[in-house]
Amino acid sequence: MTLLQSITDALDIAMTSDHTAVIFGEDVAFGGVFRCTVGLEEKFGKERVFNTPLCEQGIAGFAIGLSVAGANAIAEIQFADYIFPAFDQIVNEAAKYRYRSGNLFDCGSLTFRATWGAVGHGALYHSQSPESYFAHTPGLKIVIPRSPAKAKGLLLSCIRDKNPCIFFEPKILYRSAVEQVPTKDYMLPLGKADIMLEGSDVTLIGWGTQVHVLREVADLAQEKLGVSCEVIDMVSILPWDKETIFQSVAKTGRCIVSHEAPYTGGFGAEVAASIQEECFLNLEAPVQRICGHDTPFPHIFEPFYLPDKWRCLEAIKKVTNF
Repeated sequence: MTLLQSITDALDIAMTSDHTAVIFGEDVAFGGVFRCTVGLEEKFGKERVFNTPLCEQGIAGFAIGLSVAGANAIAEIQFADYIFPAFDQIVNEAAKYRYRSGNLFDCGSLTFRATWGAVGHGALYHSQSPESYFAHTPGLKIVIPRSPAKAKGLLLSCIRDKNPCIFFEPKILYRSAVEQVPTKDYMLPLGKADIMLEGSDVTLIGWGTQVHVLREVADLAQEKLGVSCEVIDMVSILPWDKETIFQSVAKTGRCIVSHEAPYTGGFGAEVAASIQEECFLNLEAPVQRICGHDTPFPHIFEPFYLPDKWRCLEAIKKVTNF
């Protein structure tokens, strides 16, 4: 399956196994702009799969109310760049609903799907990675898959989780990421990082699309520098798997965190700060962050903006020669 097919499959399973599940958003009834909901309206009917107005704040508010009323709300925000009109509803209402009611009420059966990250031609309004904005908010879970098999299991976990979840989908991987995906119903744990490649000299940490860049960087480092890199996919931003990362950094003594979002205030800063608090005496070099630049996401200059393999390789040289 491609990544988009695995997401369609997960949504199909969720709708079949839970009669309260409802999918809605801009253009989802005819399959969505990325074709992730193709065939679902025909299968489950217009009352369970339907279009909304072009109003992200309304989509989020409606989703919260639907969840509180007992449904399992699966809301699509067409691009993560357009999630900001819904920001207040998500961080001030959805994330705090259980807390403010003293656990009498909650909107736990609530998932926001949104396309995320660079796509090669998206420019400033179709390329952003806003995960760190939401990571500052207790009460939410934030997940970013790297592959079709991960996407299916993680999306089903989000849909069935009793906390509001934001599921960011790397749109450049929709058709380019292809692998064998189990057809059965399965779930994968949230908050558990994956060690994709074991190594002994440098820990490379990323999520979503960037994990594939780091995997390539690890091969380059071994080939050109003789450096053994351990590659970790964080999988979820909130909660994040500190134990796996701290154990890796304690072993290697060097760490590079890489993401597409801008350098300042990106979630890599949180990871780097936590590593220096917990692993200071194990570090052989300062933690490096290789990220997008502190500018709006560019169009024709996208290749210079992204944290590509060559920028990451330079960081590996820096930490190993420190």
